[in-house]
Amino acid sequence: MINLILFGPPGAGKGTQSAKLIEKYSLTHISTGDLFRKHLKEGTPLGKMAREYMDKGNLVPDQLVIDMVDDKISNSGKISGIIFDGFPRTIPQAQALDKLLDAKNAPIKILVELVVPEDELRKRLADRATKENRPDDAQPEGIENRISVYKAETAAVADFYKQKNKYASVIGVGEAEDIFKNICVEIDKSLLVK
Repeated sequence: MINLILFGPPGAGKGTQSAKLIEKYSLTHISTGDLFRKHLKEGTPLGKMAREYMDKGNLVPDQLVIDMVDDKISNSGKISGIIFDGFPRTIPQAQALDKLLDAKNAPIKILVELVVPEDELRKRLADRATKENRPDDAQPEGIENRISVYKAETAAVADFYKQKNKYASVIGVGEAEDIFKNICVEIDKSLLVK
């Protein structure tokens, strides 16, 4: 089973590359954003608990997010692997995810970080705002905030997996197909490691 995290700042190209990786490796896509929307829309017990926190303006606790991830894995039938998108975002989330996957005897094989210079991220996010009608990317202050939050809170997750020798980086600038090939090289190398 290939469980991997495609990692990088907003605008790094994770969405583009995830779609290609899902197809090539027959992966199940787990996006915590999608999970939240599903549970809230369906009014599941997990969704109702999440709604209570959100209605009070509070962050949903990590354990509730992990429970949603566990629910998705448990209800996905036989899967050949998972690509995590937008998760984990913090060290405690990474620790909780590892604990969950270790209990299923299906640990993370690799975190692949897309490395993109900040000036390029700003340009991509601004372009995406107009091309994809993404108001969250339309204002320069919003873009700066997203990059700052990533650096302050999320980037440490890469170090967490570096310490476990489950980390690779790929330059996320250039032709999408070349970037994809470089990601695949790193994933394939990780599969050779016991």
